[in-house]
Amino acid sequence: MKHTYNISGMSCGSCAAKVKSTLLTIPEVTLAEVDKSTDTAVIGMSSHIALSTLQEKLKALDPKYDISPTAHSEIVEQSKSWWTQYRPILLVFFYLLLVTLIIQWSRGTFDLSSWMTHFMAGFFLTFSFFKMLDLSGFANSYMTYDIIAKRWRGWGYLYAFIELGLGISYLMQWSPLITNSIAFAVMTISIIGVLQSVLNKRKIQCACLGAVFDLPMSTVTIIEDALMIAMSGYMILTLI
Repeated sequence: MKHTYNISGMSCGSCAAKVKSTLLTIPEVTLAEVDKSTDTAVIGMSSHIALSTLQEKLKALDPKYDISPTAHSEIVEQSKSWWTQYRPILLVFFYLLLVTLIIQWSRGTFDLSSWMTHFMAGFFLTFSFFKMLDLSGFANSYMTYDIIAKRWRGWGYLYAFIELGLGISYLMQWSPLITNSIAFAVMTISIIGVLQSVLNKRKIQCACLGAVFDLPMSTVTIIEDALMIAMSGYMILTLI
């Protein structure tokens, strides 16, 4: 994708060359054409770059430089980028919600505990499937933020099988108290590393769907883990 920006503060051709060189240091930038005569820059990107990131880079070069969008809306681009990045996980949740609600509808009644059991079964089976597609890749991604995987890489491999086991256990409705207790403990441990990464604004890949999709760590990951913690916690309370 290519976008055109206005750049103010350039006084000569040398300034334009410096701006171009600086823009090209951004990993996602694939092309930078800076024109001093029109005070514009055409920037090619492998994925959307926030305006604040471009501004930060140019301000670090010289505080007099200022960049603003021209032919496109920054808000629109951010929205498109957000949907493109999170579409896989949103579709997974949509399908899980649809299938589990159909199961309840087919029974002629809605039972919250039964719905949660089916939803969590689908969740863990689906997410473990994507992790299994590239176990090594998942383990490498997971160890960049998980508090246990950082110290023991093998936890990444084991985690995928724990999710598989939980999915099967929920599907079979095997020992609900034990199953929900394990899910609660595992997801609570998982969310700690996620919270640390998001709060520290670390730009790393989320490994929730394994290494198949390039999902950035964000509040979406927190919501995903928190939902599983809330559901398993609720189920535990109803069982004791």
